[in-house]
Amino acid sequence: MYGLCDCNNFYASCERVFRPELNGRPVVVLSNNDGCVIARSNEAKALGIAMGAPYFQIQRLCEQNGVHVFSSNFALYGDMSSRVIRTLQGMVPAAEVYSIDEAFLDLRGIDLAELDSLGHRISRTVRRNTGIPVSIGIAPTKTLAKIASKLCKQYPKLRGACVMHRPEDIEKVLRRFPVEDVWGVGRNFRRLLHGAGVRSAWDFTQMNDVWVRAKMGVVGLRTWKELQGVACIDFENAPQPRQHICVSRSFAHELTAFDEVHASVATFTSMCAGKLRRQQSLCAEMTVFILTNRHREELPQYFESAIVRPAVPTDDTLELVPLASQALRRIFRPGYGYKKAGVIFSELSSRSGRQTDLFDTVDRTRHARLMSAVDATNKAYGRNKVVVASQGFQPLKMNRQHLSPNYTTDWRDIITVKAT
Repeated sequence: MYGLCDCNNFYASCERVFRPELNGRPVVVLSNNDGCVIARSNEAKALGIAMGAPYFQIQRLCEQNGVHVFSSNFALYGDMSSRVIRTLQGMVPAAEVYSIDEAFLDLRGIDLAELDSLGHRISRTVRRNTGIPVSIGIAPTKTLAKIASKLCKQYPKLRGACVMHRPEDIEKVLRRFPVEDVWGVGRNFRRLLHGAGVRSAWDFTQMNDVWVRAKMGVVGLRTWKELQGVACIDFENAPQPRQHICVSRSFAHELTAFDEVHASVATFTSMCAGKLRRQQSLCAEMTVFILTNRHREELPQYFESAIVRPAVPTDDTLELVPLASQALRRIFRPGYGYKKAGVIFSELSSRSGRQTDLFDTVDRTRHARLMSAVDATNKAYGRNKVVVASQGFQPLKMNRQHLSPNYTTDWRDIITVKAT
């Protein structure tokens, strides 16, 4: 059996932990530069606030209905996520981090009769230790566990945990569960299945396996089997290296000068390179993109990207930043106000299998030691203490007018309790 622990409205719940008076009140969290809604409490959802809604479009609605608005505080959310994971790891044989607010639980070998009480105990303990409400779904496969966790959110009477293992119960749930909400069924699969008359997850399980394999490939067949109770997705104790790494940001205001955009792109490239080194990978292809503000229809619009490739796959910031600069010079056009830029690393490979070049002029051993020293310094003394000069020495300007304190990650923001 597998479990899934899903934190309820995670970002909003993190804000509520330190502001308990907000329980039962509408809360939304905004993206970088207070752009769009990326998290909503149930009360905010009931007001019709959609995920991804630009804040300027819903600002009046929020003011009229007393919605509490927060800028994204990812330092706080990341720390709270770590606390949840540590609690889970102390209660189950193994926990696999799936995202910042989700983790799979390895429950194989635990007696079936104990799973219901275990699920509720996990839910209560995580809430007590961290203040974060969670939904625990337990089922024979990861895909079914995801569905079980969603049932917890829909039905409060389950009290935070749902064990779904009897075939008749699984069939009953799948008959009413929309196929587009199944884990692994994306936009393309949804159109394909709807075109074939498949509306529910149960309809999908009744399709012929030959049709599923021919139309949806191995990935679709794996999901089809998982819904039938056949575990096909292995439990991973360690996260797999990412196949793409992307860092992008919206700017606080439109940037028109090349140097301003260039400093941001250099910073994004440096951040990507740091992530690349942490997972022991190398990059063989990099994409740089820039775009204007699509919400400012009165302004001229522009979007462009460029791809560059290093001579040898690398994780060296000193090689990658100049390449990003070359790409930016190719696509930058004066006369536009750029609202967003980003860098994407692709064609990633393991550092241990580097393909060298006979004519390579870079002293890679020396550069590797330098990058290790830079990473160690920044880890010990704080992000961006040592940077490439083209990044500049001023932090990226961000519009975060509703930022909450870093309650758990900054000594200056620790809550002060006054005894009377």
